Amino acid sequence: MDNNAENKSRRSFLRNAAIASAGFYIVPRHVLGRGYTAPSDKLNLAGVGIGGKGASDIANAWNKGAENVVALCDVDWNYSKRTAQKFRDAKKYNDYRKMLDEMKDGIDALTISTPDHMHAPIAMAAMQLGKHVYVQKPLTHDIYEARMLTEAARKYKVVTQMGNQGASSDGSSQLVEWFNQGLIGKVHTAYIWTNRPVWPQGIPAPADKPALPEGMTTEDWDLWIGSAPYTDYNPLYHPFKWRGWWNFGTGALGDMGCHLIDPAFRVLGLGYPNEVECSVGQVFIKDWNPEYIPEGCPPSSHVQLKFPPSEKNASEVKMIWTDGGIRPFHPDLIPANDFIGEPGSENGGMLLGEKGIMTFGTYGMTPQVYLNDGTKLKQNNQKTELQKMPESGHQFAWTSACKAGFGSPEHKKLTSSFDYSGPLTETVLMGNLAIRSYTIKTSKGNFPGRKKLLWDGKNMKITNLDEANQFVKRDYRSPWSLGV
Repeated sequence: MDNNAENKSRRSFLRNAAIASAGFYIVPRHVLGRGYTAPSDKLNLAGVGIGGKGASDIANAWNKGAENVVALCDVDWNYSKRTAQKFRDAKKYNDYRKMLDEMKDGIDALTISTPDHMHAPIAMAAMQLGKHVYVQKPLTHDIYEARMLTEAARKYKVVTQMGNQGASSDGSSQLVEWFNQGLIGKVHTAYIWTNRPVWPQGIPAPADKPALPEGMTTEDWDLWIGSAPYTDYNPLYHPFKWRGWWNFGTGALGDMGCHLIDPAFRVLGLGYPNEVECSVGQVFIKDWNPEYIPEGCPPSSHVQLKFPPSEKNASEVKMIWTDGGIRPFHPDLIPANDFIGEPGSENGGMLLGEKGIMTFGTYGMTPQVYLNDGTKLKQNNQKTELQKMPESGHQFAWTSACKAGFGSPEHKKLTSSFDYSGPLTETVLMGNLAIRSYTIKTSKGNFPGRKKLLWDGKNMKITNLDEANQFVKRDYRSPWSLGV
């Protein structure tokens, strides 16, 4: 018997024994009335990282009491106090390892919404115990972690979902439908852009050592650092600005890539890219001397990924990503006064095909088509019940699939299970590999990574610059481990 089945069997035995000793039994839902959820039909949920985005993740999964929240884990209870107050009866933990050890028989599924560098170790530990997981985007901090989580989801037969909620939107569905109808034909180029970073980025690493936030101890901060190299606390890291530092975050690409690249990846059925090249914005504090800040993400970047033809799109695709507020210009086919992407055009994407152009905003919003013959199409207003739901629909689909089980129709309908979101995340992080390789500096002051990098996706290896492979898989600080 595998661990997943053994744990379920044990929980079932304990529950049935308790029921029998109490002298009552659980009445099926159909007897109690339509819309009633019996206690036995509720998931026992835990949230790890419950401040910021984690607050809405665990609340949406809870779904106004449709499920139980039995445990919460965070290292800054002042920052996460609203969630702690919302779920007063949940057990509170600072260390997810202790929570999983003490409650391994009492938790069915977890939402994981920590900084990027801790997604993989927490998710892997939970999956190895047979727990279903919902992990915020990007799925992982590096490419190797994404591949390992994708494989682990199949191995441990757990239901997974990444937190790129636009994958469950009606806009994304509309884009797929239009492309499948052949409206724009084969696509050769995809432009994706964002206004991120909207936090300090491209600045020197802080050197001061301010006091920890009220309520946090040195042990709490050590847990926050987790698998990353130890760094003293600074408000430029916690609670939000960690996104701009490579030890913890994945920059503008990590923040928005899984939202904005997703429609193109999904519509075109893309797999691993086979090459990547980039350039990045420079920062000058002194005349003629650009700052050299390998610890931090750049203020802006320009990345080009190339993909071979896919089953859905019989053409090589160039995907061009820009961040820092830099976006592509209007193609001639799009009227001068039309916004591209979302209103304001701060974030968006365009797919350029042989018969026309398809555009979209964040989460696949505001999808439009411009055909070569002058026809313009906008999204219809028909939506399914799930699509009418706000962001919570993405979590609701996941909790429903958790209850239906691995391999169920509900599971197979998920729009961002790790089978899909793992390769998507690898593509996003391939852009970051190029950006980080751009800063590799030799003792002679040369920059060998400032060239086109060739990628062997199957073997997770850059084939023409070995130094770049240090960014495929990072070393964890002891005692943290991915456990594979």
